[in-house]
Amino acid sequence: MSDLNRPVIMTASMGKEDFAWADGLRRLHFPPERNFLSAHITLFHHLPPQALPEIRKAVSDLCRHNPKPVAELSKLIHLGRGVAFQVRCPELVEMRMELAEMFHGLLVAQDQQRPRLHITVQNKVTPGEAKELLKNLEADFAPRPFEITGLALHYYMDGPWRDIGQWPFRGR
Repeated sequence: MSDLNRPVIMTASMGKEDFAWADGLRRLHFPPERNFLSAHITLFHHLPPQALPEIRKAVSDLCRHNPKPVAELSKLIHLGRGVAFQVRCPELVEMRMELAEMFHGLLVAQDQQRPRLHITVQNKVTPGEAKELLKNLEADFAPRPFEITGLALHYYMDGPWRDIGQWPFRGR
């Protein structure tokens, strides 16, 4: 695939079962006319495409040297007009901060902040709809382990993203 002049998004890849669960909730609760994406955990929202070779190398090196981090779904988050699950994963946050340091000078303001890892399963609904879903999901929620398997890069395409590549964590 040829490189595109489009912003690059970095996400954390989920284990198959956890992805199927999160994506199923997203398809069920996200307004279908606005749901262009699968469930995801965004690490960087807008990396410059001109730096793609450097970004790919950094992601590849990081994943080669690091094992899968320990993660858990820790709580539900009310977004005002939506609902998300918070992902607690200090090791992934530290890896992301290491990448942010490597990409210093390339980051937009949003990506210069410490991330709050989450999976959005509903957004762009009325506050009442969001509160109702939050209440329903909280009734059965308990923190639980959650599998993070690697990192992925995508081009932002004003709708569905175009995949660039995925790298599994494979360190010891």
